[in-house]
Amino acid sequence: MIPRTLFSSDHEAFRDTVRRFLENEAVPHHEQWEEEGQVPRELWRKAGEQGFLCPMVSEAYGGIGADFLYSVVVSEEVSRAGLTGIGWGLHTEIVAPYIEHYGSEALKQKYLPKMVTGELISAIAMSEPGAGSDLQGVKTNAVKQGDHYILNGSKTFITNGQNADIVIVVAKTDAEKGAKGISLLLVEAGTPGFEKGKNLKKVGMKAQDTSELFFQDVKVPAENLIGEEGMGFIYLMQELPQERLGIAINGLAMAESAFEHTLNYVKERTAFGRRVADFQNTQFKLAEMHTKLEVARAYVDRCLELHLKKELDVPTAAGAKYYVSDLQCEIVDECVQLHGGYGYMWEYPVARMFADSRVQRIYGGTNEIMKTIISRALLAG
Repeated sequence: MIPRTLFSSDHEAFRDTVRRFLENEAVPHHEQWEEEGQVPRELWRKAGEQGFLCPMVSEAYGGIGADFLYSVVVSEEVSRAGLTGIGWGLHTEIVAPYIEHYGSEALKQKYLPKMVTGELISAIAMSEPGAGSDLQGVKTNAVKQGDHYILNGSKTFITNGQNADIVIVVAKTDAEKGAKGISLLLVEAGTPGFEKGKNLKKVGMKAQDTSELFFQDVKVPAENLIGEEGMGFIYLMQELPQERLGIAINGLAMAESAFEHTLNYVKERTAFGRRVADFQNTQFKLAEMHTKLEVARAYVDRCLELHLKKELDVPTAAGAKYYVSDLQCEIVDECVQLHGGYGYMWEYPVARMFADSRVQRIYGGTNEIMKTIISRALLAG
């Protein structure tokens, strides 16, 4: 085993706290949440009380100004336990940074403290029915009229969509300028004209509320513009490396967990009078998976080191996202195979991980988009 050197003793003590919390407050209830299609708001408030939400937010806005690794610890433990219904990562690592990095002082003071405590749940609305990974192709538009914008359009596949109290909406404020006409608007749930559609039924991640959102002549105060008008696409490009690194972090933690479950299973399960672990094919598969996970871990941890120094570039983050999400699907599929028929039973963690993993290659930009980003950088050099 290659030891990890990123985390201090304080990080590991925090990890123990997170793990105990999840084992007590989430694991016993996740099956029920899968049936209900969402995680209760009470879990968010409890997480906020423990300091698990938005730890990177500065003290001026209710956070503790922790380094990114504390958020990584939370994400890894949530993924390790297969708790894909919990949408803390998007709230903490995607929405909060947009507000803190680009929002006005008034927006920071108004929303960040309650995001830290879990009183407010957040979402970001990028994808549309006709524009998934193509952010420049969004049709949702916002027209400025005096001291507000009139927002019209629809979004789909929005994580935390049902529970969200605030949503950052990607919209065109000048359709003729292409990417330079995209802006980010913060919209509160309950605003007239803003409607949440049905909670979408997915192949996996069944406890995660994922919704359609509709905007019809929604009046958004001009002060709810995040940053400058027309700068939205640039802000998205600046923050997407962290989002894509987060997908890699989650995927690798889940793949490692699937491997651990499988290693324990083959040691106990017997076939033809022998432990499954005693067959050479099993041993070779375990050796292959272990090595691939070690390689991926070295890559992702190196990306984390670069990110902590603000040196992680877009192509490298894209590589982490596509490589790990592909590997995650490969590893979990092998784990299902080693479980045999039981690997296809929902009560076994690897079955749920099998269903949950597939979307990793799609959201955050499809893996084909990731390869396009990398190839463009290579050819431009």
